[in-house]
Amino acid sequence: MTDPKVIDGQAFAAALRGRVAAGVAAFRARAGRAPGLAVVLLGEDAASQVYVRNKGLATEAAGMTSLAHRLSADTSQETLLALVEDLNADPAVDGILVQLPLPGHIDEQTVIATIDPDKDVDGFHPLNAGRLASGLDGFVPCTPLGCLMLLKDRLGDLSGLHAVVIGRSNIVGKPMAQLLLRESCTVTVAHSRTRGLPALVRGADIVVAAVGRPRMVAGNWLKPGATVIDVGINRVEAGEGRTRLVGDVDFDSALDVAGAITPVPRGVGPMTIAVLLRNTLVSACRREGVDAPSL
Repeated sequence: MTDPKVIDGQAFAAALRGRVAAGVAAFRARAGRAPGLAVVLLGEDAASQVYVRNKGLATEAAGMTSLAHRLSADTSQETLLALVEDLNADPAVDGILVQLPLPGHIDEQTVIATIDPDKDVDGFHPLNAGRLASGLDGFVPCTPLGCLMLLKDRLGDLSGLHAVVIGRSNIVGKPMAQLLLRESCTVTVAHSRTRGLPALVRGADIVVAAVGRPRMVAGNWLKPGATVIDVGINRVEAGEGRTRLVGDVDFDSALDVAGAITPVPRGVGPMTIAVLLRNTLVSACRREGVDAPSL
């Protein structure tokens, strides 16, 4: 039997994808077309290729149109920007995702800023980041929004809780902090250079670990009963030439202390693609003037 402390992100994500698929069917009936998600991949990075393939399969399973653009690693920035502009102008495209990281000769921020903010389903555009920071409506990065969904499903009202976010990236840490502030949490943003980090974490009702260091957060760092969201995905040696995935939290020791915790894998990971589909459907509804379903 699964430990009731373990938050099943895979099951939650499957349910969300089901709601999205129902919303897509309703959208198609009203708009006469399917929502379209364009994904751009440069180069042959194996992990990125698997991720893009999984996104395409999930997009089609939800009844959406998947538009994959695979370019060589030596594609010029000018060529990539021209493709993004074409996708901005394409009425069949509701969401644009340029898979990161990009090759070193391309300025990621320039590419992100070129995407139409209303098609920026990854939520990385500076305008959407500003909207989030200002409490305005806009697209939110998929991983932190998925984390928030898991937290609210487990805890309900988050108001007044102390949350410590370990990590300060534009992709997870910063938007996660903004989302928790919106929920009236008291939020502390920490990182790998934070002094006295274990003591800081011990005061938290919610811990979101997104620092990219395997098993960094030990069980004895946690306040008893804390809810732990582990965003880390780290591949470590497992002996005999094998590897395994672990999070930023030492799961085994944390499970004894936490009130609830996401595993790695099958925790936060499945939520990222599910929320991407959700954002694409919302974008399509906005562009067609159709009420978006509650997701």
